[in-house]
Amino acid sequence: MTSTPVVLLLKPSGIRQVDPRQPQLAVTDWGATSGDGVFESISIIDGRMPPLGARFDRLEASARALDLPVIDRARWTEALAMSIEAHDPVQRLAVTLAMTRGIEGGDGTPTAWLLARPARDFTGIRRSGVSVVTLDRGYASDAADGAPWLLLGAKHLSYATNAAALREASRRGADDVIFTSTDGLALEGPTSSLLVRRGDVVESPGVESGILAGTTQATAFRFFESRGLRTRFAPIRARDLADCDALWLVSSVRQAVAVHTLDAQPMPVDGDLTAELNDWLAGAARSE
Repeated sequence: MTSTPVVLLLKPSGIRQVDPRQPQLAVTDWGATSGDGVFESISIIDGRMPPLGARFDRLEASARALDLPVIDRARWTEALAMSIEAHDPVQRLAVTLAMTRGIEGGDGTPTAWLLARPARDFTGIRRSGVSVVTLDRGYASDAADGAPWLLLGAKHLSYATNAAALREASRRGADDVIFTSTDGLALEGPTSSLLVRRGDVVESPGVESGILAGTTQATAFRFFESRGLRTRFAPIRARDLADCDALWLVSSVRQAVAVHTLDAQPMPVDGDLTAELNDWLAGAARSE
């Protein structure tokens, strides 16, 4: 039982737990030199293994986009179970699965690891919500069609642009970002999916606009449908965000946070519905 990070290396010979205080990644690893790799984030609540199918589907899709090998789901699941057991009874864990192209000049064997650590407490921000600015991503919404090498729909390790966007938001006095396309569509956050409510309809941008498929977004859609609301994927014009009835940014660890301010303008917030949504998301993570 531990409250410290657990690091597991996935080698061809098996899974090995290593000291998180010691260096484990070679400086010549493609992940370190180029961000050439993929990752997936998983939230563990009350030590329960969550449904993994959608997570693995997205990890495999990202790996295919980067021409990386297909992941071994059984081995990743075993490593995840080991990390949960090592941390029991920590209430919430944030787990990262990562795989890179391996060592430059090596034999082509990918580098793969799992990092599990106690999750940051987002209770306050789930209640208070966030202020957001819209920032131009610099691409049209159909850019991925003609330039798949941009990896717009892949969850890859090159997160410098996302981190830079969050720093820009901070400079503008905001907490988070909604990216927009050069042709005027709202897309996603640097680490989250966008949900928009208008009346009895909840919308989210579709992956055809070059965004990451949202696994938490899919679970949130089921919640809204259970409340009698309609859900759909649709193009969402950035200029229309200010006229919606509610905005949320959703992700696996932080869950759902309401947007209370958009580009310095106050937005309507349904606190009760947001709390119910977060209860639903937490319950879904405990469902197995």
